[in-house]
Amino acid sequence: MAEGSRAATGRQLVPFAALSATYFAHVGFFNPYLPLWLKDMGLPIVTISLLTSMQSFTRVFAPYAWGAFSDHTGERVRLLRFSAVVALVASAGLWFPYGAWWLGLVLLVLFTHTSSMMSLTEAAMAHMVAGDWGRYGRVRLWGSVGFMLTVFLAGAWFQRYGMGHFPVWAAATLLGVLLCTLWLPDLREKQEPARTRGAPIVPVLAQPAVRWFFASLLFHVMAHFSIYGFLSLYLDALGYGKAMIGTLWAVSVLAEIVWFFWQGRLIGRLSMPHWLLICGVATTVRMAMTAGLGHWLLALFLAQALHALTFATHHTACIAMVSQHFPGRMRGRGQALFTVIGYGLGGVAGVLAGGAIASRFGFEVMYCGAAGLALLASLCAWQVVRSTRSRVAVG
Repeated sequence: MAEGSRAATGRQLVPFAALSATYFAHVGFFNPYLPLWLKDMGLPIVTISLLTSMQSFTRVFAPYAWGAFSDHTGERVRLLRFSAVVALVASAGLWFPYGAWWLGLVLLVLFTHTSSMMSLTEAAMAHMVAGDWGRYGRVRLWGSVGFMLTVFLAGAWFQRYGMGHFPVWAAATLLGVLLCTLWLPDLREKQEPARTRGAPIVPVLAQPAVRWFFASLLFHVMAHFSIYGFLSLYLDALGYGKAMIGTLWAVSVLAEIVWFFWQGRLIGRLSMPHWLLICGVATTVRMAMTAGLGHWLLALFLAQALHALTFATHHTACIAMVSQHFPGRMRGRGQALFTVIGYGLGGVAGVLAGGAIASRFGFEVMYCGAAGLALLASLCAWQVVRSTRSRVAVG
């Protein structure tokens, strides 16, 4: 009976793997090449940083709003489908680039509905993997496959045909996302009484380990937005072609895939707080290499390969810690806080500060600042380790 149940759950996870693949296929072309498309339109770096930060800005409010609503209704899958429809319709506005203000409005609507998709998806399937991070990794790796496919193909396409087809790629990838949301099983969680909703969040946030975890997350993602927001522009300024830029992005995602495939055998060897610390140290090294060795292609390949630790391992450790501290009907809000604090507040601060520093002092200085932020993330992660030890000792 247990095996049959497990097999049924495995079948239910296939649509989630497909959604992960198509969603990150969209991200894999959109995030790396949006800055280059905007640059191709003649916009300055500061304006580009403001427009690209729109995604992070929406992550300040949208994920928690969607997460709280999904916790109250249990309708995570229907909300995903609604978001996919609105995002696809909004992408039509990219066909009419009337200026920075228009593009800002289009991106605001689009990102409001895509920025919370993965937090809703993670919350919907968290109970299905039941702490089996090997199975989680095998689902999540399809997102990395989708990202690598489009970042490589789009780079080659834009290298040959120019950036003018950017809106076509947006519509095609978002259509794929919509189709996969329609394939998801119609899961709906039982509603809790109104008096019990939301109350457990406050004591969880009061725990020192949770506070240090979110602080580490904030600094870690702030540092990482020097990659997400500016790596393509940095490589372009160094003289690398769009195909090579796509290849370097693909190296990082290939490293993700390898980690996600093997993480079931590896991640249990250390506690999640210890993995958080290791990821912070790896990010410090990666940003320092990118800052000082940008003209050395081998160094860039090695720095991008560190993505296995700086993103993939970090992501799994964070999801595991969120699942631990925010179980049951707190999952939606816990996943949303992960997105809001990391990719919302951290993303906005990282992109805006990065754009200001890069435009005034250059990309190398910006990446040195990112290394400093990663060091702060490491120190906060060490506090998570200490807090966890203290709690175990007291217990």
